[in-house]
Order: sequence, then C-alpha cells, then structure tokens
Amino acid sequence: MRSGNPVLSDSTFLDLGSGTVLSQPTDAMTLNGTIAKTGFLLFLTMLTAAFAWTQSVGAEGPTAAAPIYLWGGLIGGLILAFVTIFKKEWSPVTAPVYALLEGFFLGAISATFNHFYEGIVIQAVMLTFGTLFAMLFAYRSGLIKVTDKFRAGVVAATGGIMLIYLATIGLSFFNINIPYIHDSGLIGIGFSLFVVVIAAMNLVLDFDLIETGVTAGAPKYMEWFGGFALLVTLIWLYVEFLRLLAKLQSRD
Repeated sequence: MRSGNPVLSDSTFLDLGSGTVLSQPTDAMTLNGTIAKTGFLLFLTMLTAAFAWTQSVGAEGPTAAAPIYLWGGLIGGLILAFVTIFKKEWSPVTAPVYALLEGFFLGAISATFNHFYEGIVIQAVMLTFGTLFAMLFAYRSGLIKVTDKFRAGVVAATGGIMLIYLATIGLSFFNINIPYIHDSGLIGIGFSLFVVVIAAMNLVLDFDLIETGVTAGAPKYMEWFGGFALLVTLIWLYVEFLRLLAKLQSRD
C-alpha cells in the first residue's frame, strides 16, 4: 500500500529486517491516539508560527529576522523530516521538533505573503482545514475509494510535481526560471490548482495508510509518525494555497 506523501511508503508499517508487519498488541497504534498526536503537533506548529510571525512583521515590511526564521525552519525541518522517515521509532521526539521548526518557517513565510497580500493568510488557513475535513468526510463516507489506480495516479503526479520543484530550485542558481507555471497567468493558476488537488488527494492516501497501520496493530510510536505524515501534507497544502491565492490576487 503506497502513499504519495514522501514520508509514507510501502514499508512504513513493515520491519525492514523481516518484512513483517510491525505489531505490538499490548501497546498498539490507535486511531484516537493518532488524532491526539496530530492535534498536539499542529498546536506546536501554530505556537512557533505565531512567534515567528511577530518577529517577522515590521512597520514597512518583513524584518531582517524573517529570512532567518524562514530558511532556518525550512532547512531544519527538512533534516528532521529525513531523520523521522528513516528512524520511525524516534518519531515521539523528532516529530514534535519537526513541528516546532516548521512553525518558524510557516510564521515567516506567512508574514511575508501577508505583507504583499493582506488577508491572504486567514484565507489559506481556512481553505487548508476546510480541505482536510472535506477529504476526511469523502474518505470515511466512501465517496473517494483508495484503489491501486488511484494510488498510482496520485503517486505519479506527486513525483512529477516534486521533480518540477527540484528543477526550479536548481535552475534558480543560474538565474533561470521555468516559464509560465510560477506566473499569475492562466497557466500558472492552472498549475497551482493542479498541485492543490494532488496535495488534497495525498490526504486521502494518508488517511488510508494510517487506518491500515491501526488495523495491523502497528507499534504505539507510529501514532506520532502518522501525525507527522499528516502534518507534512498539511504544510504542503497550506503553502500551495498561499501561492495560488497570491497569483489570483496579483491579477486584480
């Protein structure tokens, strides 16, 4: 069972040595436990995001501290994400630290976007959580069924998007920009809409994989890992909503 979320894969709930499902019946992963851990991680993220916001907002625009929080949180969070992916049993410690670091990133980038497009942050937050609950309802009600074709399509689209972003970062070092997709034209808006849809579909795959872990009786620490995985997707979705709304507002 696969997920487009890079932190969730076929081997997420497997013991890499034996290839068997991780299971600790006396202290197993539960859905309520995963929900609680996810809520706590979101709280930590919002805590540092609020702090970084206050430090990044200046009278005439983003302060000099904004890039420090933005890049420090982004790079630090990326490192913690990889550590968590490869050492899932460390997730009770690494997932909260990841949430704190990503909060710094989100606070700084939100303050920057809000300076240029006032009110954009609350709109992106509402759209992100609205999408979360809509996808959860669609999944639980059976409106969206996670089939092998569905998984394959979302995974392929997610991989393609990540390759485009990597190419964008690499080309930026040579002052080369990929045309159209990052602009506020119809192609750029269409691309952002496509990315938002794929990020939303990743939420469905995450729900499905977490449910699989609960059914399989995965170890208790996988609750933290499941919350971490959802947080990764939610952060991606929020940033994409910011980008989409910025493109739309810049056309006004």
